[in-house]
Amino acid sequence: MALTKLWTIAYRDLMRNRRRTLFTMLAVALGLALLVLLNGWIAGILEGSLQISIRYQTGHIQLRAPSYESDQLSLLWKDLVDEPEALAAAADSDSVMAASPVLWASVILSTNEDTAGLRLYGVEPESKLYDPFRAALTTGEFLTADDRDGVVIGQKLANELGIDVGQKINLAIVNADGQPDEALFTVRGLFSTGIFAYDEGAVFMPLAKARAFGGTGDRASAVVILLNDQEATDAVAAGLANRGADVLTWRDLNELLLMTVQTGMSFYYILDFIVILIVAVIIANTLLMAVFERVREMGILAALGMKARQIRLMFLLEASILGLVGILAGLVLGSLGVAYLANVGVNIGDIGAAAGGVTMGSVVYGRFVPSTFLGLSVATFIIILLASLYPAWYASKLEPVQALHAL
Repeated sequence: MALTKLWTIAYRDLMRNRRRTLFTMLAVALGLALLVLLNGWIAGILEGSLQISIRYQTGHIQLRAPSYESDQLSLLWKDLVDEPEALAAAADSDSVMAASPVLWASVILSTNEDTAGLRLYGVEPESKLYDPFRAALTTGEFLTADDRDGVVIGQKLANELGIDVGQKINLAIVNADGQPDEALFTVRGLFSTGIFAYDEGAVFMPLAKARAFGGTGDRASAVVILLNDQEATDAVAAGLANRGADVLTWRDLNELLLMTVQTGMSFYYILDFIVILIVAVIIANTLLMAVFERVREMGILAALGMKARQIRLMFLLEASILGLVGILAGLVLGSLGVAYLANVGVNIGDIGAAAGGVTMGSVVYGRFVPSTFLGLSVATFIIILLASLYPAWYASKLEPVQALHAL
């Protein structure tokens, strides 16, 4: 019997019970749509977190002293980069958007009523590295290189501590000599990036003033390099080797985040399999019901000469129709959901602050990952076919005489 004829019979058999067929296709569509939506959202969160970390914190490449530990924020001269301006100049190329020294330190901000532990960023205000903070200003103005007592802090932190533009705040530090020091600074501006690590835990001041405040001389914690194209990272990093500083790429600097991504994706692969398996069970149940309803018909077909392999193939074709239509509908529904998440996003408020190891904003977005969506579709189809093997085998094993006498 021709394959086209088997397709026709399979289609007609499915249309006998349209309601059951429709609900089965709907189950496949909703299951796949859920997986597409979930995977698109997770991919968006993880990729967005990585890009936020690169753009706001790590850059694509950093040059550091071999002994520097980022979690300690050391101001000891042995842990700092010597002649960072020269290193930044050496990094200048067509592939580099910005290269600038930065000084990091731990400070305590004090007002008349409250205190807060913050991370100090000594920056070159004119560098393109800090364009996002300039764009995020809610009031006041950003720093200038010759500002001797100005700082910029997050709007959220200012609201919590009752600080406004123009107000004096006290910052205390343990300098490079291990001695405590403090000074008064004037708040020049407030910013709101939607990233909790900055809006609640950062204070910016000009690099020259930060060096004087921390007693670090002309040294810096690192030279941060931002590229025009992330793919050029390895080439630029290779050109900066052997200059007396460790060269760290965004992969090294975001190792914890990348490990979190890998671990998280392992969990979602398990979840994907569970959802697909549930859909496959529904398909198998539908086909088994069809077999039990059509026992006499199977007997007649077998008596007329239809071979067992043709009966098996007919049921596999029925499963294919259910799977393909459901998968197509699921891809459309899931893609619409991902499109919404990619353009509008989901406001998670302060939840992102609790995401340890992952830098998140207050709004997270979805992301289209065609290879993942295609993989989910193929996996769904394969598992549906595997689940349909038993009903197909059962139907092909019915003896014609017994089938014809079935009620």
